Amino acid sequence: MTTTETPQPAVPPRPLALITGVGRTVGIGAGIARQLASSGWDIAFTFWTPYDRRMAWGEERGAAEAIEASLTAHGARTAAIEADLIDPDAPTRIFDEAERRIGPVTALVLSHAESVDSGLLDTTLASFDRHFAVNARATWLLIREYALRFRAPAGTGRIVALTSDHTVGNLPYGASKGALDRITLAAARELAHLGVTANVINPGPVDTGWMSEELAEELRLGTPLGRLGTPQDTAHLVDFLCSPQGQWVNGQLLKSNGGAA
Repeated sequence: MTTTETPQPAVPPRPLALITGVGRTVGIGAGIARQLASSGWDIAFTFWTPYDRRMAWGEERGAAEAIEASLTAHGARTAAIEADLIDPDAPTRIFDEAERRIGPVTALVLSHAESVDSGLLDTTLASFDRHFAVNARATWLLIREYALRFRAPAGTGRIVALTSDHTVGNLPYGASKGALDRITLAAARELAHLGVTANVINPGPVDTGWMSEELAEELRLGTPLGRLGTPQDTAHLVDFLCSPQGQWVNGQLLKSNGGAA
């Protein structure tokens, strides 16, 4: 007597999201990565430890490994890629590494940032140029690299970038984020032949440990819902935009900030 096993349906491969700026476990990028991993995405992410080291919050040792562990717990394959986005060759190397270790990228989520507070009178030339190199030029180069390599079915590709409208006392950051907006929104039209959507999210002030108690209280009082944003708030919106249900949202700058003025 012989028995035949019922063939099991093939498990479709998980799509790959490449997320930039995932350097700290409490950051927005890490929150997005965890949310997408729980929704069935594989995750490649970039980080740059020297940036965190020179910021007030400092380096979080073992952050990349901890983030990878949280993603694999959701069944995701992962690739942590350290890269300095001030280097114009970095986007090519990032995509090469993501493709080598996991496969082609379906969604590109841009949550990296150079962010050093300074205004009109005290911003240095070096700082201004660094902000535009990381926040604007790298965004363009990453989107260009993504588009040149995109081979997924039309309608499945996603680009989501995080922005800010804070400019007063934050000139190079705000100005370079304004350039990021325009670069990303241009992709919604210029990449129409690929069936890729491109949107920008302004998450407002998000509590990732960088605020003083005084600033956090001021921002809470200025928000109708009476609380600060969380990485998960932003992650939920990114998750929706990357889903099939989010396909019809395209070319938009979306404020997800609890109504903060």
